Amino acid sequence: MNILELLGRINPVAASGSVVVLVGLWGVLARPNLFKIAIAFSIMETGVNLVILSVGYIRGRTAPILDSAADAETAVRTMTDPVPQALVLTAIVIGLAVTALMLSYVVRLKTAGGCSSVEAHGDEKW
Repeated sequence: MNILELLGRINPVAASGSVVVLVGLWGVLARPNLFKIAIAFSIMETGVNLVILSVGYIRGRTAPILDSAADAETAVRTMTDPVPQALVLTAIVIGLAVTALMLSYVVRLKTAGGCSSVEAHGDEKW
């Protein structure tokens, strides 16, 4: 097997989702600013959602919408699994709430301490 055959087997959506996760991880580890860390977590979440969607997609299949024209056996053979799509939709809503909570916490820390750096708030305890 040569390199071109191997590259042909890679799912481009999963690969790009993995790159987005790595960019978000770099943002979390390399940035000392709490606001940038919160945004990097949101970027990582988007990459994970892309990977989950790419795992649930099967080339050549249709959206999981049932109608009276197709019987159950045909639907199983021609439609994708709706569970990964539902999980990603739920993860988007939960991620929005978590991102809003993280950003509100960062704003609260900035107003209380005057700085949004990790080092400035390192000595604070719960």
